Amino acid sequence: MTEEENKIIEEKPKKGSKTVWLLTGIIIVLAVALIGVMLYLKNQPQPTRGVAPIIEIADLDPNSDNWGVNFPNQYSSLQKTETNNTRTTYGGSDPYSRLEQDPRLVELFAGYGFSKDYNEERGHLNSLTDVRATKRVNETTPGTCYSCKSANNPQLWDKMGMLEYDKTPFADLGKQITQPIGCANCHDAETMKLVVTNPALEEALVAQGKDWKTFTRQEMRTVVCANCHVEYYFKGDEKYLTFPWEKGTQIENIVEYYDEYDFKDWEHPESKTPMLKAQHPEYEFYTADSTHFKAGVACADCHMPYTRDGAAKFSNHDVHSPLLNPEAACGQCHTDLAYVVERVKIIQDDVRLTMDTTEDALVAAISSIKAAAETPNVDQALLTEARSLHRQSQMMWDFIAAENSMGFHNSQEALRILAKSTDLARQAQLKTIQAAGTPDVLQGSSQ
Repeated sequence: MTEEENKIIEEKPKKGSKTVWLLTGIIIVLAVALIGVMLYLKNQPQPTRGVAPIIEIADLDPNSDNWGVNFPNQYSSLQKTETNNTRTTYGGSDPYSRLEQDPRLVELFAGYGFSKDYNEERGHLNSLTDVRATKRVNETTPGTCYSCKSANNPQLWDKMGMLEYDKTPFADLGKQITQPIGCANCHDAETMKLVVTNPALEEALVAQGKDWKTFTRQEMRTVVCANCHVEYYFKGDEKYLTFPWEKGTQIENIVEYYDEYDFKDWEHPESKTPMLKAQHPEYEFYTADSTHFKAGVACADCHMPYTRDGAAKFSNHDVHSPLLNPEAACGQCHTDLAYVVERVKIIQDDVRLTMDTTEDALVAAISSIKAAAETPNVDQALLTEARSLHRQSQMMWDFIAAENSMGFHNSQEALRILAKSTDLARQAQLKTIQAAGTPDVLQGSSQ
């Protein structure tokens, strides 16, 4: 090989090295630029909606009409709750009288407002109209009774604080309330995220060591319903809205809580028992290890199923019984809808039959306690025990009766509670025999 050829070979690697270094430099520059762009984008405000809003909604705006401008599908379906008065076998949204359907309720709630007026609830947009029309409201009613009835509430709670809100008389507070249940009860106006708006719910969760702001969106599709669909009571002279969850959310925990605080809603005029009235404990009942809850199903999956309007997918806000639209409500998970509907019927029929047995036992217990109290030389200590059994039994029965699913939300728990309630009612009867010293107290009662 000549000296000139060796010189060419030696120069080739040098030229290649320059090319490699040049390409490497270019790659490094591009990488640095890409990282810079990514950091810039990361620090920019993230969009909260897929589509820019038409109007800005004020924080805690109680008027759902304004929200409807940006979310017409959700709003138009919400509007249907005003007229969806359809009755199902054991509920629905037709405002029929429960007292006329089941006259035993008049006896069970004697001396309390529910013995005068107890109608099936209507849809969300009727909440304000119906609470003002009920015969259970009078001049002594506290403002607390508006707590689950209006989209004005989050704004009023923010302005007044819950203590001032609750102790304000119903009539006076009503002058500031104009809107039924609506968007502001469940959503953040800026992000549309589901939020806890009821201070009583937040206090109850905090007491359990829970922070709802850490919950997943799917969890919130159940928790947000607990703003209203829960057991609660009015605490103290200020009638402060309180969820009795301090000891747990099962019915035994709740009764224990009320017993410890020596709380009563009213005294039964015949048995003289210090009574408790359950509200609508859907959240506590459903989350007590029910089949659907353990499977990760949220309340909204069944009562507000996703639907489509053309290419738009949205949650249907026409909240009602899934039995009225099983294809949408149940069809996302179940293929044999005929089986599902029949299965629901079997469960609800079984619960209703068991509930009838429990009600008969309670009516008999009331009659026996009244008769024993009129017996000369009755053992007052044993009579007090009978009344305690009556109190526990009726609250357990009412936990299922007031819950809006006729046991379907948690069928095993419903039957367990009703069986225990029946047993307690019969124990109350037996205790009256011991108290009176004679079985005559059972005469005239259902045995």
